[in-house]
This record gives sequence, structure tokens and C-alpha cells, in this order.
Amino acid sequence: MVFGLDRAPQRRVFAAFFLYSFGLGGINPRLGDIQLSMGIGEATLGLALIGGAIGTQVSLMFAGRLLEKLGERRSLLLGIPMVALMIASVSLAPNPYMMFLAMFLAGLAIGCVEIVLNVEADRVEYQIGKRVMNRSHAFWSFGFFAAGAVSAVAKALDVDFRLHLFGMALVIIILSTLVNWDFKPAPKRVVEEGERPRFVRPTGAILVLVAFTLSAMLLEGAGSDWSVIFMRDTFDTTPFINATAFVFGAFFQAITRFFADGFIERFGPVRVARILLTTLGVGVCAVTFSTHPAVALLGFALMGIGTSAIFPLAVSAAAQRTDRPAAVNVAALAQISFITFLVAPPMLGFVAEHISIRHSFGIGIPLVILSFLTIGALRPRAGIAEKAKANA
Repeated sequence: MVFGLDRAPQRRVFAAFFLYSFGLGGINPRLGDIQLSMGIGEATLGLALIGGAIGTQVSLMFAGRLLEKLGERRSLLLGIPMVALMIASVSLAPNPYMMFLAMFLAGLAIGCVEIVLNVEADRVEYQIGKRVMNRSHAFWSFGFFAAGAVSAVAKALDVDFRLHLFGMALVIIILSTLVNWDFKPAPKRVVEEGERPRFVRPTGAILVLVAFTLSAMLLEGAGSDWSVIFMRDTFDTTPFINATAFVFGAFFQAITRFFADGFIERFGPVRVARILLTTLGVGVCAVTFSTHPAVALLGFALMGIGTSAIFPLAVSAAAQRTDRPAAVNVAALAQISFITFLVAPPMLGFVAEHISIRHSFGIGIPLVILSFLTIGALRPRAGIAEKAKANA
């Protein structure tokens, strides 16, 4: 038993989510530094970043048997350090091609960790009879916030981005080994049977959930990848303020996710989703039409709140469906939703370089409307709630 994590199974899941995102999020506030070191534009940077999304897609499609052979414990012991190391290695890339390769390798690990952690969070939720999915993703956001805060301080102290990222990777490798060394997965749900195919065919219900998540997926990625560059290019603010834009989004996303489960239990997923989408819409409009840095920072904070629980809500809705095993439905949702990350970096980078970076964020406004139109996908089918209670 490490750090008393076996006393409550959700604690280890929270710790793993935190460490995973801490390793993943360090690069985002330093993308501007990496861009300048290679002397490339936003469109080229976006094409290099797409390597991570492609690697994730490949992993989601082909890693099923590998994960079964390795098991959850070894998958986490290998996957989280690999994410941190590959992300750090991006800082050494001499050109966009090598950056693409490093991001692709990171994506391979990301896909494995994503499936293991999301399915484990769902199993723990089922095991203890309490919602933990949103809180699990809250710790993912806390990890992103912590990475952003460290990056902001590193930028303020003028620490070289290579030293900064590899230092973070070393810390993550040590902590991840300690946390996951004696990891034991929660019992499978009753319906978790059968082998997941390489490509999981999405059902109509899963496609509607994908449409529901598009705005959050695109705008969360936009805030993570482009907020620092947005502040730099639009307002010419200091490096510390630029990094603060990323930190604001991650912090408010984390706080909202941490408390979201209680609100969802009290008010239901649909009502909570409406509030979040309204907040997201206000936030993206504030960023798109901002005339002052403070307005943009407020917009990024509201975007963090708005994107906080949209994807976790969809994951829970997919996992709770009884038509197929939870892992299959979660994989189908993740595979199709992550196509947004395939398209978003080059699309947003192209728009930023050839039109304006404001328009890159403005693309999200119609997607927020689409999410409103598909919000009914969060309503459980008749009988699912009763079956869950009967199995509790």
C-alpha cells in the first residue's frame, strides 16, 4: 500500500489522472518558445501537433490486445512515464518533422492511458456506488493546472524550456512508479465481457454523444494549445501573463470538475450540461471579441468552466449503456471524439496564420449550438437506472 491509496480505490485513480495530465500539460505553455526556437508559423505548428492526435487514434484502434497482455498495472507503470518523456522530447525537436514524431509517440501512450484510466474510473464508480468520473477528470485538470503554474514560474524565471520539461518528466516517473507500483484494478462491471475490436463501430447513440462533445473537445484543445500564443500575438503581453491564460483555463476547469458530481447528482446531467454550455458560449465569445487582456483572461476562465464536465458526462453516458460492454462504448466515443483533435490543430493553426487567431476560437461558437441541440443524449434510456440500482 502506497500513501494509503488502497483505503479508497478512487484515490489511486485520482492520483493517476493527476500525474498523467501533469506530464502532458507542461508543453502547452511552452509551445510559443518551441515555435520560436524552430522559426515556424502557426499553421506548421498545428501540423506538427497533429502527431499526438494521430498517435492516440492508432493506439485506441490497435492497443487492445497489448493492454490485455500487459494488464492495467503495467500499462500505467509504462504509459504515464512514456507520455512525460515523449512530451519532454518535443523540446529537443530541431524541426516540425521530429516534433510530429515525438508527438506521435506520445499519442501512442496517451491512447493506452486514456482507456485504462477512464474504464477504471467507471468501474470504481460502479463498485462504490458514487459518481467519481467528473472528479477523476477534475484531478486531470488539476494536473494540467499544476503543469501550467510550474510553466508560468519557469517562464518568469527564464528557465530554459528543455530543462523545465525534462525536470518535470523525471518527477513524474518517480511519483508514477510509487503510486502505481501495487495498483490493483477494480472489479469489472457485469456487462464487461467480450473482446474489443481494433476499430469500434459507433452506434447512432454514440455518434450523437460525439456531436455533443465537439464544442468542448475543440475549445478545450484550443485553450490548451493556443491560449498562450493568442495572448502573445493579440495583446503582446508578458510571458507570465501569456502563461496565465492557460493556467486560468485549467484552474477553473479543475475546480468545476471537482464539484460537478454533486451538482449532477442533485440536478441531473442535462440541466448541468445546459449551464456549462451557456458558460462555454459566453467564454468563447469573450475571447473571440476581446479588446483587453483582462476580458480574454476572463473568457479563458469561463471556457475552462464550460468545458469541464462535457466529455466526462458523455463518457459516463456511454459507459452506462447496456447495449455493449462499457470498454467498447467508451472506446467508440473516444475514437470518434478524438478525430476533433486530428482536425483541430492544423485547422486552427491555418486559420490563425492566414486569417486571425481570433477566428480560430470563433469556430467554436456554432459547435456550442450543436452541443445544445444534442444534449438529450445524456438522458439514460428507460431501465438503465433501475438496472444500476438493482446491481448496486
